[in-house]
Amino acid sequence: MRVLVLGAGVIGTTTAWYLNQAGHEVTVVDRLSGAALETSYANAGQISPGYSAPWAAPNIPTKAVKWLMMRHAPLILHTRFDPAMIRWTLQMLRNCTPARYAVNKGRMVRLAEYARDELDLLRKQTGIQYDGRQQGTLQLFRTEKQLKDAHKDVSVLQSEGVPYELLDADGCRRAEPGLAFSDVPYVGALRLPGDETGDCRIFTQTLAKMAEAAGVKFRWNETVKSINREGDKIDSVVTDKEALKADAYVLALGSWSPQMVKDLDLKLPVYPVKGYSITANIVDDARAPVSTVMDESYKIAITRLGTRIRAGGMAELNGFNKELVARRRATLNYSVGSLFPGAGDLENAEFWCGLRPNTPDGTPIVGASRYSNLWLNTGHGTLGWTMSCGSAAVVTDLISGKTPAIETGDLNLSRYGR
Repeated sequence: MRVLVLGAGVIGTTTAWYLNQAGHEVTVVDRLSGAALETSYANAGQISPGYSAPWAAPNIPTKAVKWLMMRHAPLILHTRFDPAMIRWTLQMLRNCTPARYAVNKGRMVRLAEYARDELDLLRKQTGIQYDGRQQGTLQLFRTEKQLKDAHKDVSVLQSEGVPYELLDADGCRRAEPGLAFSDVPYVGALRLPGDETGDCRIFTQTLAKMAEAAGVKFRWNETVKSINREGDKIDSVVTDKEALKADAYVLALGSWSPQMVKDLDLKLPVYPVKGYSITANIVDDARAPVSTVMDESYKIAITRLGTRIRAGGMAELNGFNKELVARRRATLNYSVGSLFPGAGDLENAEFWCGLRPNTPDGTPIVGASRYSNLWLNTGHGTLGWTMSCGSAAVVTDLISGKTPAIETGDLNLSRYGR
């Protein structure tokens, strides 16, 4: 079957690889000059099935008010008339109930755990390298309340069979010796030993080269302009160069996905949530993190990537704005500098931002659309790297007429109604 994949971020590239390995003839279209040059370029580096959780949590409305007043705020909300942002925010608030949180987190963990297993298999089969480490992650709590609140996540982890440890302050230092140099008070952590780290850009670009060598065609510097339908099927995709036809089409354009299918009468509840990161060279290995530490107070993930430290986080609602704001860099510097003082060259760190494609319930949109040959693989938010191989395997199975290895009925667009 001829399959056209729209987008060459981590989601589109992994999808192309899996489709190729299943025997399909695959072409990928992307407006940039290579893979992973946008949202997948410098994310936090986590592969965190155990930390997979929706932002829409029961205590988020109260926390959001507090966050907006903080100097180093995890949430930044710009007051602007943006109907898409208003709709998305209202939908997210409707998911801030204990019952919906449990459902949403459960299906996110299900997909993420499957994705981690698929990544492990891919790594063993291909030997792909990407500054990866399989040493778990640490969700660090600076307050007793944060530690207490972690129990709602523990119940979901238990139900999904995800291994975890609750650590006291001494346990945190045993897991991450670099924390011994910090004078920041912290009370404990939730450790997820099955989680991993790695450089998403290196992974994606390496996999793209492997896919190209295996026969996948990449059409770089080519912008998708529209998608044409004929009845209940997609007829073609029009780019700035020509009209492209295939037997099946996969939409993997991240935050830009909704506008691509608007004329198809498909309403994708995906909104761009801006995140920031810094990447610094390690200058003192003894003070650096071993794997990933999630600073729960500021929602900053601090990750070891080979000889570098990557710190990423924050959620800024400001449409497609990609301005680099100095105050956000100060927040990243503060989180890293307070927990791992002297570990990295923060002054000369690379500062970056990207637009994460978030759904209001946290779960990506993976699976069929109401067009028989259009498949969706988008809306992964902060977990595109974590969920990429699982999402790619699911879409590949569905296109190939196979039953996926996990339940997927609640992952597709139909959960939002028509």
